[in-house]
Amino acid sequence: MKLTMTAIALMLMLPGAALAQDQAKQAPEKQEKRRDDTLDKAGTIASQPVRDVGLDKDEIPPILLKAMDNPYAPPPSRTCKGLNTSLGELNAVLGEDFTAGAAANENRTGKIAEAVGKTIVNSLIPFRGLVREISGAAPAQRRLQAAVTAGIARRGYLRGQAAAKGCKVTS
Repeated sequence: MKLTMTAIALMLMLPGAALAQDQAKQAPEKQEKRRDDTLDKAGTIASQPVRDVGLDKDEIPPILLKAMDNPYAPPPSRTCKGLNTSLGELNAVLGEDFTAGAAANENRTGKIAEAVGKTIVNSLIPFRGLVREISGAAPAQRRLQAAVTAGIARRGYLRGQAAAKGCKVTS
């Protein structure tokens, strides 16, 4: 048991040390963003058991609920400014859109550390899948994922509308 705990502690510390070295090599503004992402991910991982038992449910943003109703509804404003505003609102909730030609910037060490953390935290609840179904966490997660999918479809539709009008998409 003691050997297992030591192995787990080492697995958690090594990727963290490599991630810290990787951060030290980056520009200060990228370093700050990466640090914020790392803290956000760590908080999300650590709070997973609370979400699994249904005590903390993610609220679906109103803009995604509206997109679920009809992702292909005409936009409120068909001007370039109006389309960019609508796209900006979706980006604020969904994160930045995929950009063709953008270089992939994946931090393998960070991904490994994240996977190890998730595995350890998710193993704390026995019969996790069953607990999530009974508590309502799994159906809530499926509803949120459906809303995100509708939001992505809406964003694609609005980008298409903007491209057809010849708008420069700023979001």
